Amino acid sequence: MTFTIRDARPDDAATILRFITDLAIFEKAEHEVEATVESLTETLFGPGSVTGSVILEKDGAAAGFAIWFYNYSTWQARKGLYLEDLYIAPEYRGSGAGKLMLRYLARRALKEGCGRFEWSVLDWNTPAIRVYDAIGAAPQTEWIRYRMAGDALKDFAQDKPGSSG
Repeated sequence: MTFTIRDARPDDAATILRFITDLAIFEKAEHEVEATVESLTETLFGPGSVTGSVILEKDGAAAGFAIWFYNYSTWQARKGLYLEDLYIAPEYRGSGAGKLMLRYLARRALKEGCGRFEWSVLDWNTPAIRVYDAIGAAPQTEWIRYRMAGDALKDFAQDKPGSSG
């Protein structure tokens, strides 16, 4: 199969939302999707956007997407590319499309002077883990990822009872 990768455009927001929803369903988290076409258009393509995004196409039809942002390593004193989401539609999985997208992003990271290319994967997503292992990526088992969102974030920020600090 021959695929092409292009920068996403504002008129791709509905397609990106469909892929985000499909990914959330796959990850058993559809109820967590708050994104809308409007919010994606604003945050991905509007002023102040901190993300990049690409669309994978097969014969002009959208087959997947990736969204990333830049983080920073104080030890390297360089930015890194953090892959937030990569999704390949089911009919294209196993075709090398995911590996193609990862290689595209790795090349982009190097071209932009990034010291790292990082992402997270759910511990039960063994097909993705097999791909990541096969391309030479290394799991970072010494780090535990933390998240604060929703009421916990609001409560902590406002120093409400029950929040540490």
